Amino acid sequence: MEIFLQPDTWIALLTLTFLEIVLGIDNIIFISLVAGKVPKENQKKARLGGLSIALVMRILLLLSITWIIGLTKPVLTLINFELSWRDIILISGGIFLLIKSTLEIHHKVEAKDQENSTKIGSSLSFSSAIIQIVLLDIVFSFDSILTAVGLTDKLILMIIAVIIAIIVMMIFAKPVGEFVNQHPTIQILALSFLILIGVMLIVEGAHYHVPKGYIYFAVFFSLAIEMLNMRYRKKNT
Repeated sequence: MEIFLQPDTWIALLTLTFLEIVLGIDNIIFISLVAGKVPKENQKKARLGGLSIALVMRILLLLSITWIIGLTKPVLTLINFELSWRDIILISGGIFLLIKSTLEIHHKVEAKDQENSTKIGSSLSFSSAIIQIVLLDIVFSFDSILTAVGLTDKLILMIIAVIIAIIVMMIFAKPVGEFVNQHPTIQILALSFLILIGVMLIVEGAHYHVPKGYIYFAVFFSLAIEMLNMRYRKKNT
């Protein structure tokens, strides 16, 4: 408990918590989109269940920190290009996001009307939604844990930051999900964001680091423009 009497501990905790929340934005968007595809009575369970699984998974990964670090060691070589298990997981998760988001955009764009689009999007079962959320949670959790390891060596601070970040995501998952699902243009923007994240994961897995600040700035800028468009359309209807 002595570490909590030191100012540096609280600074590290606040910084780590903030970064965990920022890194969880893409997780919230994905969970919101997937949860919006299940029957309405199961959407809350899908959101909370997905985030609860993410919390348990991240704590277990933190407790296995030595194993996580070992995943960065090369296990496969392709034409003088070395890949670790972390690289393979990131690339696989990126490909999954690309395929999933592209198919969702195709369904929404090609649907003849909104009712047909909703019917297509609501055909996802609760178990399928949880499986998809768990698969992406694994990818996002690795990114989150490696970020935490790079900021502090205090396991208790990592666990506290992850718990706070997940609680914040649980609070905002419902309003974010409802907002995204009520506005088709925001859905397309969110899916495009997931495509961008998928590309970033593939690039990261290929050993090319892309500063996340650029990506989040682009997304928030696009979102701000869309908010202005929504106000303009509302004002002129």
